[in-house]
Amino acid sequence: MTTTSGNASSDLPGKPPVVDRATWQAARDELLIREKAHTHEGDAIAAARRRLPMVEFDGTVEVVGPDGPVPFIDLFQGRDELLVYKHMWHDGAPHQGQCEGCTVTAWQVKDAVYLNARGVSYAVLTTGAWDEVAPFVEFMGYTQPWYSVRGVDEPVGGAMGYLTSFLRDGERVFLTYSTTGRGNEPASGSFALLDMTPYGRGEAWEDNPEGRPEGQDPCWYWRSDADGNATWGPTGRPVPQWTRPGATPEQTLGRQGHH
Repeated sequence: MTTTSGNASSDLPGKPPVVDRATWQAARDELLIREKAHTHEGDAIAAARRRLPMVEFDGTVEVVGPDGPVPFIDLFQGRDELLVYKHMWHDGAPHQGQCEGCTVTAWQVKDAVYLNARGVSYAVLTTGAWDEVAPFVEFMGYTQPWYSVRGVDEPVGGAMGYLTSFLRDGERVFLTYSTTGRGNEPASGSFALLDMTPYGRGEAWEDNPEGRPEGQDPCWYWRSDADGNATWGPTGRPVPQWTRPGATPEQTLGRQGHH
């Protein structure tokens, strides 16, 4: 399987068995019991998350955005809660060389109106220097606010690749929660949608029925060439970049060491 649409196959490998509607409904109802239990456990975990203690820090620490340095507390935009995604950065790399994993998260939170309606602001932080970050944000067409936290200590700066939650109480600012790895998946709706499909994410770790194609490496479809074929080679880009005006095939990622 590739990221291209291709032609519909008449002989899909390991496809689900064909049954009548009543048999399908019985199996679906049985699975629904487990889905409901999963939802309830998720609710319980969220309840525990809301009961975590918090850590106060200096909310006047400065980050750099399109208007220059601003105090971190300004990112709340007058609201009491703030979610940020910490985007990894490869210094000096061109657009196609920036982090494909962080692109997954940043691309899928392009509009925070429902967060805002609930009193929650959203921003993206990165360790990249602002003069490199600004043209990348413009190229990608991101509409959420971005800021450089280069040289800023945790919890505002520090390690990237995290979703982090903050609370403001007047002029006081607190760290309340942070997660990374698969903890970032709630920000990327495509994962949950793929999990609803018969062939899933197409990754080797998944538990698939006998006869299904062997899964590929994790994240294998996050980069593609100009024709939509998944590739992590130097001709690839994070897949959303091919929708951007001026995106052309390249021969290098331009990365120099770890981000």
